[in-house]
Amino acid sequence: MDQQERYDNLKLGERGAIVSIVAYIVLSAFKLIVGYIAGSEALRADGMNNATDIVASVAVLVGLRLAQKPADRNHRYGHWKSETIASLISSFIMAAVGLQVLFAAVSSVFGGSEKAPDPISVWAGLFSAAAMYFVYRYNRRLAVRINSQAVMAAAKDNVSDALVSVGAVIGIVGSQFGLPWLDPVAAVAVGLLICKTAWDIFRDASHHLSDGFDESTIESFKEAILEVEGVEAVKDIKARNYGSSAVVDVVVLVNMELDFAEAHEIATSVENKLKKTSEVYEVHVHYEPVDVSEMLS
Repeated sequence: MDQQERYDNLKLGERGAIVSIVAYIVLSAFKLIVGYIAGSEALRADGMNNATDIVASVAVLVGLRLAQKPADRNHRYGHWKSETIASLISSFIMAAVGLQVLFAAVSSVFGGSEKAPDPISVWAGLFSAAAMYFVYRYNRRLAVRINSQAVMAAAKDNVSDALVSVGAVIGIVGSQFGLPWLDPVAAVAVGLLICKTAWDIFRDASHHLSDGFDESTIESFKEAILEVEGVEAVKDIKARNYGSSAVVDVVVLVNMELDFAEAHEIATSVENKLKKTSEVYEVHVHYEPVDVSEMLS
């Protein structure tokens, strides 16, 4: 995949963020209004979650746009990591909301709730869950298609919101059967689920930003390199993430009897081989001579 295709994918990723923003604006207003009228703590907590998700989705959109900026003097590799930074910011926003929802819900539980919310809140929750599930499916397909960490983070947020709405519905339905305390308890579950999703997104984003890389993917890179004719062994291989792409550093061993031009051609073949993988953006190949007879002995 060339650089222009990566920029085009980031443009496509913006669609996912915009779809999420529109969905969250509509659903947060809907849930907060219905939750207030129906007297449902769980539905209001769900609405608050969606209201903050608007900010998180805007952060993803800004990150995707910043990632499209070309390389400059201070960013020789480009601005691809802006996408991952956007995911990290989203996790902080989600965690803040989750803790706020937890605090309000726990206070409500211990404060004692004697009145069950209006049944209309059940239908509102079910509608919201269905809507967010469809947004999740759209964003997940898009994230897989363009290999975008930020859009996948948005998709995880979407599916957690769908589950949150289902949890709110369960609490509201239970409160209709003489268990009014179940509604604020469901709000506690909502808060915990928001915090769990925030942690998952934070863990993935911080792993990428600290140059962590999936070991199985490293192994697949190594296997691909060993298929290149002239490569005797892979002495060392490292990789790091730049947004949805990877930069690979590899040291290969080549026959010591080869001249410079032949060894350089092998290094170029290694580079081209890895760049055929959609994840790889740049490859730095260093080759060292080795006595093949000693390797075979």
